[in-house]
Amino acid sequence: TMYAGQELRQLEKASLICSLLRQSPPGEFGRVVQDLSALVQNDKLVRQEAAHVGACHNKNNFTPIQINRRTVLLTHYNDLGGNRFFDPQDKFSFEFDHLRGVTSKPQLHGVLLDEGELWREAVHRVLKAYVSSHFPEGNCCVFRKSLRKRQMFVACIEAHQYQPSNHWNGLWKSDWTFALTPFTTHVTGFFLLQIHYFRDANLHVTVSKAVSETLNVIDRSQFATDFVKFVKAEDTKFHTAILENTQALSEDIWRKNLRRKLPVTRTFMNWNKLLKDQHLKTNVSDTEVPP
Repeated sequence: TMYAGQELRQLEKASLICSLLRQSPPGEFGRVVQDLSALVQNDKLVRQEAAHVGACHNKNNFTPIQINRRTVLLTHYNDLGGNRFFDPQDKFSFEFDHLRGVTSKPQLHGVLLDEGELWREAVHRVLKAYVSSHFPEGNCCVFRKSLRKRQMFVACIEAHQYQPSNHWNGLWKSDWTFALTPFTTHVTGFFLLQIHYFRDANLHVTVSKAVSETLNVIDRSQFATDFVKFVKAEDTKFHTAILENTQALSEDIWRKNLRRKLPVTRTFMNWNKLLKDQHLKTNVSDTEVPP
């Protein structure tokens, strides 16, 4: 009975650790692991749970890593299983340790240079130029998947600013899915913006949006250009909407609803005289004057 009780407590503790790790904001997973290790006093258990949750965290957030002087995004679309990922540009795979953040065991990953791969490279080339010029810390990857004998493409964009010394972190990511079909194709996109501010507060902001459009398919160059134009237009709309909503939030909520409501008497308050009187009272009396 005692052993069963210990096992139950261990399972409950592991479940709680996983729950807290899954809530880690982008860019803060390692810090959360350290804090949990200090709180739980069981480094082995925390690292065991973090190994699994860390993989999901990195793939969900399109975490960029540097390998062979090239940036590769860790996503569900290039996950080969067993913590092994595929770089579609250099055509090789590698293992990634989600706890230590290091890569190992690179090896060639054969890809057939067929029509689908030529389309993927064309889209990546134009998308890379767009991301490099519009996102200061942006990265992108285009992946090709086969789904029910259909060639599917997923373009992923990731841009982040992690500034823990200034008490905030932010992530912008989007993915765009379309099939290689003649004449027209349906493009669906999904945005996600996450911000965490933690100076004298614990403020989490998450904004998401789904979009779709039908684009003409004539040739590789034309489609890649039209696709990136569509991405740019939707990025601009999303960015503009966020700025407008933030401004409305500042005016309507911070200024009106969250501000301490005081009666308006239209009476001038002489603060200098008040402070002077307070100072005199404090000097002539031993009675403590409340602030």
